[in-house]
Amino acid sequence: MKFLKLLSTVCLSTVFLSGCLNKTPSINQKSETNNKTTLTIFAASSLTETLQEIGNIYEIKNKDVELIFSFDSSGTLKKQIEQGAVCDIFISAAQKPMNQLDIKSDENIDNLDLINSNTRINLLENEIVLITSKNSNTKVTSFENIENASLISLGNSDVPVGQYSEQIFKNLNLWESLNNKQKISFASNVKEVISQVLNNAVECGVVYSTDVTDDNIQIIAKADPNTYDRAVYPAAVTKNSQYPQQAENFLIFLSSDTCKEIFLKSGFKPLK
Repeated sequence: MKFLKLLSTVCLSTVFLSGCLNKTPSINQKSETNNKTTLTIFAASSLTETLQEIGNIYEIKNKDVELIFSFDSSGTLKKQIEQGAVCDIFISAAQKPMNQLDIKSDENIDNLDLINSNTRINLLENEIVLITSKNSNTKVTSFENIENASLISLGNSDVPVGQYSEQIFKNLNLWESLNNKQKISFASNVKEVISQVLNNAVECGVVYSTDVTDDNIQIIAKADPNTYDRAVYPAAVTKNSQYPQQAENFLIFLSSDTCKEIFLKSGFKPLK
């Protein structure tokens, strides 16, 4: 009898422990141990360092909120949202990826209703620059004489900075020539462009001015604002957010004076 009683106790303990071990809070659920609301934010990779700094400040001020950031090209993040990825806030580096998820936009050809249009704001503006490495002997001095480069790095067509680059070189009547002469190395996001320039895999690259944070990178020229659409960063709460009010609160914080100072320090131009 003692043996059976002991066996019963062990079995019950095993079941209890198994239940505890498998009881892991998932993203966008309040943890039973820390009672925090987890917000997942999809943001353009050019915002990586800036939003991480802002996120740390926000979590200190709001101890009941945990922020999880996912940084990538806006086009990639847009596709992930379309596919049902957990996301509370989307911050794009261009209007097009956001428009394609906004039911109120004429660019939304698939009639997707995936962001809350009422929360949408134009948060920031950036500018496009031409860069090279500090030890480069390039003869390129401007966007206009980019053909002097042996190879340049541009974001691909899914990346806003790549779309801006294409606009610039088309307006300068250089796009067709650059492609025909195979002078373009396409990158999946701005971080990859920076990496290719730093490693001297290419002679020049086109990025946002805010991406130039490494001392081994130098800006050759700034693009004429008349040659590309304004590089505006829209932000909005998604329709599938489980915590829309908390997500909107963070968007409001992004427009605060505290965040404006951080954005300005990083080279962005706050618009709200």
